Amino acid sequence: MKAKSLLLPLFILGLIVTLAASLEAQDWVHAGTNLGNARIRLAAADFKPVATDPETPALKATFDATLQTDLTNAGIFDLVSKSMAPQAMPGSPQEINLPQWAAAPANSEMVAFGALRADNGHLVVYGWLFDARGASQVLGKQYNETASQDMARTIAHRFADAIIQQLGGGINGISETKIFFVSTRSGTKEIWAMDYDGENQHQVTHLGSISLSPRISPDNSRVAFASLAKDGWAIRMYSLDLGRLVSFPGGSAGGSNQSPAWAADGSKVAFSSARSGDPEIWVADASGGNLRKLTSFRGPDVSPTWNPRTNAQIAWVSGRTGLPQIYIMDQDGANIQRLTDGGYAISPSWSPSGDLLTFSWNRKYGPGAPGGQDIYVMDIASKRWMQLTHDSGSNDFPSWSPDGRHIVFERTIGGHSEIWSMLADGTQQQQLTRAGNNFMPNWSWK
Repeated sequence: MKAKSLLLPLFILGLIVTLAASLEAQDWVHAGTNLGNARIRLAAADFKPVATDPETPALKATFDATLQTDLTNAGIFDLVSKSMAPQAMPGSPQEINLPQWAAAPANSEMVAFGALRADNGHLVVYGWLFDARGASQVLGKQYNETASQDMARTIAHRFADAIIQQLGGGINGISETKIFFVSTRSGTKEIWAMDYDGENQHQVTHLGSISLSPRISPDNSRVAFASLAKDGWAIRMYSLDLGRLVSFPGGSAGGSNQSPAWAADGSKVAFSSARSGDPEIWVADASGGNLRKLTSFRGPDVSPTWNPRTNAQIAWVSGRTGLPQIYIMDQDGANIQRLTDGGYAISPSWSPSGDLLTFSWNRKYGPGAPGGQDIYVMDIASKRWMQLTHDSGSNDFPSWSPDGRHIVFERTIGGHSEIWSMLADGTQQQQLTRAGNNFMPNWSWK
């Protein structure tokens, strides 16, 4: 009886230790991903239509829906439900009753509101952000653009990003960023692109071959990717400005060339090439010249990614000890460190802050072993890690958003692959693609 009585306190103590460790993990992840502050209670009023132009209602509906989605996705707001907000549509600071928005059930700290009109082919939007409790203006914006559904979305994105930057510590929002990925929906694996929220999905390349691992340049002008050509796998370069392939001679010389990655200043491209035997990490200038080999070790070296903050380190995957593991090195190949301690670790992506990596890891890899391929995040200095996905198919190819608050990734369930996104602590997971099979997403730098 006495032995049993000791078990309960020991069990409770163990539970407390486990919960404390979990909370500590969440703390460092939140601190490193800009998700650590208390969420701001924000209401977004439907904008007031102030014209009788027949285009106005449809443009307003698109604008309102896009603004609500952008603010919800931001990860830093406790967004007031439309059902709990006052039903008024204030079109100017003179028309808003701030105490009404600050009171229950809305309990808003901040209110975004404004007016919208279509006029002679132009879309004019006035937007404001007010402190509901301090009764003071925080932000005021005016937009005047050509009237279209796409422009209604764009203006909503810009106003949302202005709010996010103002209230989110000066960090730029991601509403106008793009995600590049591979899709089979045209019949072959081509490079596609979409808005950050999954809208506006469109095909970029039309090569009729197999293209993999798209990586957008820091200035958003070119996409580097691996493609199967008549002479084998080559690193190819597509100019978004010109709408065609451009020369990248260093990416096609002998052997299999895979997994390109841009340096943060856009001056260099790292990639894996088997031209010297084993796949090794090579670096070329952005024009495809001045090649040099960084790794020389038995076993494959693939999937490089640059530290975007320092531009002086590269993380990559190496099979030099057997199963693939994540390593980091200086950009000249010196100071090699191994980060993962076993299992099957692949597809690293470096956070904008330069102190975290996200990657895909099966920690219990092997015949009959439990577990699966999931997305993890690791603090590089301490090697502490946190698992972000759980019991939801096979998860791979994570890529950070430029604000450091979001991750996009590939999820495969039952042999079918789609692109998903989530906050960088693993919450707010949402599916972005639904047609064909979709793979290998890469978030634009801006």
